[in-house]
Amino acid sequence: MWKNEYKPPRLKSSDLRIPVTFYEYEEKQGPLPGQKEKKILFECLAKIDGIWLKDMERAKQNGTLSEVTVIIRDPIGSYVPTNKHYIEINDDLYPDHYNIKHVQPDVQDRSFINIIGKLAS
Repeated sequence: MWKNEYKPPRLKSSDLRIPVTFYEYEEKQGPLPGQKEKKILFECLAKIDGIWLKDMERAKQNGTLSEVTVIIRDPIGSYVPTNKHYIEINDDLYPDHYNIKHVQPDVQDRSFINIIGKLAS
């Protein structure tokens, strides 16, 4: 007989603890070229995962200093992350700003999005 066993979800709302900000740069009005200021697009709570050692070695070969995986709830159309946006992780362990490298839905739970950010050299 088939046994029905409950499997708890891999991620819970209590796992999303670290505030993150998604933004893009826009041209600053004025006579000086190249001056930019950031425009905040979306703010939420996220779970931050590190990258495996094999991925880190591959990232160093591609000229990336560091990578991080940010897991957020799917905003369902209110915000769509692209590789032109940046991530600011509001935590002392992550003082740098990351470029979005890749965005994909979580295959195990469709209510979350996995975002891979890179710190370029």
